[in-house]
Amino acid sequence: MRILFITSTRLGDAILSTGLLHHLLTKQESCAVTIACGSVAAELFEKVPGLERVIILDKMLFSFHWLYLWVNCVGKKWDVIVDLRNAPITYLIPTKKAYRLVKSRVPGHRVETLADVMNLKEDIPAPFIWLSDHHRATAACYIPPGSPVLSVGPTANWRGKEWDAENFIGLIRRLTASDGILPHARVAIFGRDDERPKALQVIESIPDGRCIDLVGRVDLPTAFACLQRSNFYFGNDSGLMHLAAASGIPTLGLFGPSPEERYAPWGPMCAVVRGALGYDKIFPPNFDHRSTDTLMNGLSIDTAEKKAIELWTRVGEKFE
Repeated sequence: MRILFITSTRLGDAILSTGLLHHLLTKQESCAVTIACGSVAAELFEKVPGLERVIILDKMLFSFHWLYLWVNCVGKKWDVIVDLRNAPITYLIPTKKAYRLVKSRVPGHRVETLADVMNLKEDIPAPFIWLSDHHRATAACYIPPGSPVLSVGPTANWRGKEWDAENFIGLIRRLTASDGILPHARVAIFGRDDERPKALQVIESIPDGRCIDLVGRVDLPTAFACLQRSNFYFGNDSGLMHLAAASGIPTLGLFGPSPEERYAPWGPMCAVVRGALGYDKIFPPNFDHRSTDTLMNGLSIDTAEKKAIELWTRVGEKFE
């Protein structure tokens, strides 16, 4: 069976879509898979069973990226096309079966909306990341056995979603204090290489010997393997948050200018926390995501710590 799987250019949405692809692959003994996605998400799919090709679909002028997709896919025999972008050009690619995301078809979480593409209402497929032994071995080098690990994601794809560094530092200190949920834990900091300036203040606040600086140092599958070796994660609403949730560890998402009912970390080990203002009331007049400062100031360290303790109390015994 030949599958064309077209997913998001954005990392978080691409992660949330992986469960759908995993569901397809588990239903077939042998598949040849082509993935179309953005460059930031391409690493997620390197170890997909039966992978033939990853087509990078970064946005081009005049929507030429869709023409690029058509040129690379037309003339081939496809058994299944899964189009999570609902691109008109895919109607011109012959296939035996097509699944397309119709926008706003289903309210609720993004994972549920994606599951509805295949009418999977009862057994909703959770995000799934494919790893190699190399990814796991590399993660073991970065995070060897030892004291517990608190993993942290202090960055996001735009400033409005980023809790201030001072807040991250304060919550890390509380959670790793002698009376915290992870006493004297090591602290792993995640982020892209270009995000290092934003993460540096948090990195430098962690005592020598306890900081695991992974910012810009690992690819996405290895980051996922590192998260699997951690005990707890908290961070801004971002692709990394969804990666942590997919790893199965307790994951606390910090929310402000994004709707948690749509983009909360998915899974029974997850929770979200926000300040007093809801999503619909948090945006200032003349909002511009390119220039507006953080919209997370309504979330206090006290509130975030309380939610972290609640989550750890509920599920943490499995990760001690």
